[in-house]
Amino acid sequence: MLTSCFCVLEGESLLSPRTKMVKNTTAPTVTTTFSFTTAEPESWIESLLNKIPLPRWAIYALAGVALFLLLLIFICCLCCCCKRKNKQKKKEKINLGSVKGSVTTSLVQPDIEGLGGSAENVYRGRLQYSLEYNVQREEVTVVLKQAAALKAMDSGGTSDPYVTVYLTNDSRKKNETKVHRKTLNPVFNEAFTFKVLKSEVPDTAVVLQVFDFNRFSKHDVIGEVRLPLWEMDLHHIIEDWKELSQAGKTEQERLGEICVSLRYVPSNGKLTVVILEAKKLKKMDSDGFSDPYVKVQLALNKKKWKRKRTGVKKNTLNPYFNEAFTFDVTLEQIQNVDLIISVWDHDKVNKNEQIGKVHLGCRASGNALRHWSDMLAHPRRPMAQWHNLQPAEEVDKTLALKSNFKIPLPQALQHS
Repeated sequence: MLTSCFCVLEGESLLSPRTKMVKNTTAPTVTTTFSFTTAEPESWIESLLNKIPLPRWAIYALAGVALFLLLLIFICCLCCCCKRKNKQKKKEKINLGSVKGSVTTSLVQPDIEGLGGSAENVYRGRLQYSLEYNVQREEVTVVLKQAAALKAMDSGGTSDPYVTVYLTNDSRKKNETKVHRKTLNPVFNEAFTFKVLKSEVPDTAVVLQVFDFNRFSKHDVIGEVRLPLWEMDLHHIIEDWKELSQAGKTEQERLGEICVSLRYVPSNGKLTVVILEAKKLKKMDSDGFSDPYVKVQLALNKKKWKRKRTGVKKNTLNPYFNEAFTFDVTLEQIQNVDLIISVWDHDKVNKNEQIGKVHLGCRASGNALRHWSDMLAHPRRPMAQWHNLQPAEEVDKTLALKSNFKIPLPQALQHS
C-alpha cells in the first residue's frame, strides 16, 4: 500500500512539472501576435515591364526613340503631300496660260453634267408659237398656241402657267395670257401685236416668258424663249416649237440717243449748246411714235440756274432739231456748271412724259465727261457727239439739284 501510494505521489510529482512545462510553452502561442501585409495587384503596364529582361531606364530610352521616329515619319509625309499640291497648282497655271478660248473655261469651270442642282440643266418644257411680220403696217404678230411638259412648280406636281410677251426695245409694255390652273400642258391660242419699224428690226427680239401663278407670293419664272427678229425670215409666217431656257435678267430699257454740239469761248464767256438730232427714241404713244422735244438746263454749284427748250417734232422717233442755245457762263463758273439735256414726249391731253436725260459737266463720267473735257480743251471750236439717254431717276440722284439759286455778286460789288 505504501509503495503504491508512494508511487502515485511520486507520479504526480513527476507529472506536475511536465504539466507546468506544457502550460508555460502554450502561453506564448496565445499571446504572440502576427502581422500580415496584403500586397496590391500589379497593373498591366508594370507586369509587362517586369517581363522585359531590361532595366527600366533602357526601356524608357527605347520608347522615346520609337516615338521620335514615328513623329519624324509623320512630318515627312506631310511635306510630301504639300509638295505634290504645289506642283499640281503650278501645272494648272501653266496650262491655263497657254490655252485659249472655250477650252480655258472648261478647265476653270466644272462640267454642268456634274452639277446635279444646276439650274441650266433642268428641263423646263416646250412652247409652240407662230410669228408674222407685216411689212406694210410694220407690225409683229405673235400667237402663243400651247405648251407641253412644263416644269412642275407646285407641291402637288402641277403648275398654274401663263405667258408674258414683250419686245426687248420696250420691256415696259408687256402682254399676258390667261392663267391655266393645275396643268403642265396648257393650250393658250392667244395673239399679240406689236409695232416694230423696219429700222428697229435688227435690234429687236421677242421674249416669251412662262410664269407659274401664285396667289399669295411672287410668281415664279418657269423659263423663256427669245426670238431675235434679225435672225428670222420675216417674209413668211414662222411656226415652231422651242424648248424653254433659263430666264435671263431683264435688259435695260433703250431710251434712245441724242446728238449734241458744244462750243465755249472763254474771252466773252459764251457757252453754245446745239441740239442736232435724236434717234431710236422710246415709243411713248399708242400708235408706236412720240412727239419729242428737248429741254436744255444749266445748274451752277448744284443749283438750278437757266433753262431753254426746243420745238416739238410730231409723230417721230428720229427727230431732227438743229436748234442752238447760248448761255453766259464766265470762266470761273464753267468749272462748276452742270449741263442737263432731257428729252420729253409732248401730250395735248395728259401730262408730258420724260423719255430720258443726259448729264454733261465736270461732275459727269464716261463719254459725257470726255465730251465736256474736249470742249474745254478746244475753245471756240464746236465739238459734236452722240450720247445714250439715261433714266431720269438715275440722273436726278446723281445731280441732287436745289432750286432758288441766286447768282453770286462780283467781288468788286461785294467790297463796295
